[in-house]
Amino acid sequence: VQLQASGGGSVQAGGSPRLSCVISGSTISIATVGWYRQAPGKQRDFVARINSGGVTTYAESVKGRFNISRDNTKNTVYLQMNRLAAEDTAVYYCNADVWVHVRRWNYWGQGTLVTVSS
Repeated sequence: VQLQASGGGSVQAGGSPRLSCVISGSTISIATVGWYRQAPGKQRDFVARINSGGVTTYAESVKGRFNISRDNTKNTVYLQMNRLAAEDTAVYYCNADVWVHVRRWNYWGQGTLVTVSS
C-alpha cells in the first residue's frame, strides 16, 4: 500500500490550495483517512479526517477554513485549504487505515510542504 500526497508549494496568504492523497494497493479497502501537519521545530498535529461513511472531523485551528473530502472511485482524499495564514506553513502528511484482506493496517504518506508567505 502506498500513499502519495501532492499539491503543496508556495502560497500567498489568503490562498486556497488543494492537497491530494492517492492511496494505491491491491485488494485494499480504505477506512479512515486523515491529514496531519508538522511545522518546523514542532510536533506533528492532527488536521482533519474522514471515515468510510464520509463523516469528517477537524482540528479547531482549521475548522471553517479547511474541507476534507474523498473520491472512493479514485481512492483519493482531498484537503481543500482556504484563507491560509503563515501559521499554516508545514509539511502535510496523509494517513490512512486500510483493510488488506481481514487485517487493518495504518500507513503514512511522504508529506507535501505548504509554505505560506505574506
